Amino acid sequence: MQKATYASILLILLALSTNSITFAQPVRQTNSFNDGWTFHKGDVPNGDKSTVNEADWKPVDLPHDWSIEGPFDKQWASATGYLPGGIGWYRKTFELPSSMRSKTIFLYFDGVYKNSEVWINGHYLGKRPNGFTPFQYEITPYLAKTGKNSLAVKVDHTQFADSRWYTGSGIYRNVYLVATDPVHIDLWGVRFVTPEVTPQRATATVTVSVDNQSVTPKPILVKAQLINSKGKPVANAQQPVSIPAGGKADATLSFTVTNPLLWSIEHPDLYKLMVTVNANGKPLDNQTETVGFRSFRFDKDKGFFLNGKNMKLKGVCIHDDAGALGVAVPEEVWVRRLKILKEVGCNSLRMSHNPHADYLYHLADKMGFLVMDEAFDEWEEGKNKWIKGWNVGKPGNDGSFSDFKEWANRDVADMVLRNRNRPSIIFWSIGNEIDYPNDPYTHEVLNTGRNPQIYGKGYTAGHPAASRLSELAKQLVAVVKQYDTTRPVTAALAGVVMSNEVGFPEALDVVGYNYQEYRYPEDHKKYPNRVMYGSENGMAYSAWAAVADNDYISGQYLWTGIDYLGEARSWPSKGNQAGLIDLAGFHKPEFYFRKSLWTDALMIYIGTAPIPTTSPSANQVNNRRNLAESWTYKVGDSIRVSCFTNCDEAELLLNGKSLGKKQLTDAPERIMTWTVVYQPGDLSVKGYKNGKESAQYTLKTAGEAYSIGAKADRISFDKTKKQLSHIEINVLDKNGVPVYTADSEISVKVEGPAKLIGLESGSTTSHEDYKADKRKVFKGRLLAYIQSQQKAGTITVTLTASGLQSKVIRFQ
Repeated sequence: MQKATYASILLILLALSTNSITFAQPVRQTNSFNDGWTFHKGDVPNGDKSTVNEADWKPVDLPHDWSIEGPFDKQWASATGYLPGGIGWYRKTFELPSSMRSKTIFLYFDGVYKNSEVWINGHYLGKRPNGFTPFQYEITPYLAKTGKNSLAVKVDHTQFADSRWYTGSGIYRNVYLVATDPVHIDLWGVRFVTPEVTPQRATATVTVSVDNQSVTPKPILVKAQLINSKGKPVANAQQPVSIPAGGKADATLSFTVTNPLLWSIEHPDLYKLMVTVNANGKPLDNQTETVGFRSFRFDKDKGFFLNGKNMKLKGVCIHDDAGALGVAVPEEVWVRRLKILKEVGCNSLRMSHNPHADYLYHLADKMGFLVMDEAFDEWEEGKNKWIKGWNVGKPGNDGSFSDFKEWANRDVADMVLRNRNRPSIIFWSIGNEIDYPNDPYTHEVLNTGRNPQIYGKGYTAGHPAASRLSELAKQLVAVVKQYDTTRPVTAALAGVVMSNEVGFPEALDVVGYNYQEYRYPEDHKKYPNRVMYGSENGMAYSAWAAVADNDYISGQYLWTGIDYLGEARSWPSKGNQAGLIDLAGFHKPEFYFRKSLWTDALMIYIGTAPIPTTSPSANQVNNRRNLAESWTYKVGDSIRVSCFTNCDEAELLLNGKSLGKKQLTDAPERIMTWTVVYQPGDLSVKGYKNGKESAQYTLKTAGEAYSIGAKADRISFDKTKKQLSHIEINVLDKNGVPVYTADSEISVKVEGPAKLIGLESGSTTSHEDYKADKRKVFKGRLLAYIQSQQKAGTITVTLTASGLQSKVIRFQ
């Protein structure tokens, strides 16, 4: 009996050991395919042919956005940042690695803007109109297993004013070469669902779709193993499946986890789901997914719950671009941005108004952000795209709508399939402001009531009828539900008064309201079963109060988290300044005001502005945006000092002398203000909680610009990969005080195995060349992006400016 027990234990240990070895084998190969391309701006007859002369083509590494190379010109569209579109060609010559020659080979594109067409060795693979959706082609039959292969990609962004914001142009996201066995897991073929999640117990179902491209039927064994964050296996499951030749089959596996680590905003605990496909004891394919356990729900009366805890969604909307980098944005840029948004108290991201880069969703999983993934900004009819400035002159109407009928269902399906395993995603949005009144849909109800967002006046004959909205919404919702029933479907409505008349909200699980907080009480009463939230909202305190004071409103999404290119006003404006942080990621006064509303950690901030000679604006948002982080004026000037805090009271001091305390409860819209006659020195504010000093903030008078200050967030690089360092640059006086009014032009020289890939000041009116090695500071600041080039050696970055002491930073 004892021997039998030992034998049983030995068999179990051997089985576990075999599983571990199986999961560790690198069967599937996924290689970056970003380096070694050439690029030509403009059309090239027969650009797909191997005979093309590439002598005048430009060497580029991907991701690449040719629009950001400019130049800015008012002949282009304000909607897309006054930057050009056009046609571009990419080519790459490569040899297949010997380890891939017996494999099935795929090309995976994370995103190409737009109308991409792809050829391999002259064979046409296909076209994908949508510029935001990932796609994949199999290239096995057309490859030379030995010798050279020629890849060509044509990108057509001739309709440069085809969006309401900057989209960029080109292969602006990552590309991968994927090698698998002919029997392999399908694209996005692993599905992870958690039917039951509690702190004590969680169940999971894993569905694996396997494709058999061989000429014989295949009996296979599909295995799944769940690994916790400490590297410990916590669950195993397996299922045999028989797949017909040239066919597909699904394996469904289930397991239970006791005391699971729940994914949350504060503790985004993740697991690795390792899946293998085996035949005759040999692994054919494997794939690893990052997954998590969490429960959530929306309640029509109590709002949003995560893991049983009621909470408000403190969200921001974001676009793809990063100023100087366009939309070819390295992952490290978003890591920095998301850390800043965490600091302000943000807990949710709206991917406006399109699917974003693969890595951004994984960062949301890792860093603890709840996500609304969004498909479209327009459906079958085009919206206005402003050419001469937002709401100025005659708009254009080019756009993605022309491909909607043929591609919409597939685009929505791919959005869901790619991301349905992400614990961060809590709902799918099928569209943004599709119901914008008269842009393009209309309804007779627009002749009545209050309509804050409307193009034109009242009902406009000749525009498409709003009744079409509900028909199309039902179509798209059905597509989402075909692939995921675990999350609700939403849309961001701009014309709720119109949509209510045609049943658009009834097609949705959760209804988003854009800038229509005044409708919350009325619609909650009229539609008691409707789940409501603010899908796009302004920065006004009243917009947040409408969320905080009403349990039935789940949260809000501010427009926007970050300044962005496009949707600009008249020239010379090139971007939108609605963000909490600017194009360089520097904090704006609005950041601190929001932090005072959204965070519990005690904080305080002051900004200053001259007292206007005319009556000050009653719009507190505009007043906040005009604040400066400066205490440098003319002696005797009258200055308004504004304070944001979550402390009970604040005391302002000038050179140590108190100018009085103020109570937060007495402050209109939670902003305390003082009028101060300017004297140079230190302007400080102290925050008190329960009578105890708890926070402090100081502004110092700056002297003449004297030197360059700089700080890098990374000072060493891994020579095996490209990595990014952000260098924050300031103009300083002799005492090291930032000179807010400085406009010095900084030159950046990089020596060693790295290069400067961009300089961003945050200005939305500068037309300086984004690819130059010099740029003027804005508000005394500048950001440099330095990227290593996968080589060993010392990197030296030298910062110089006329009349200023230089700065040298060395990296290893």
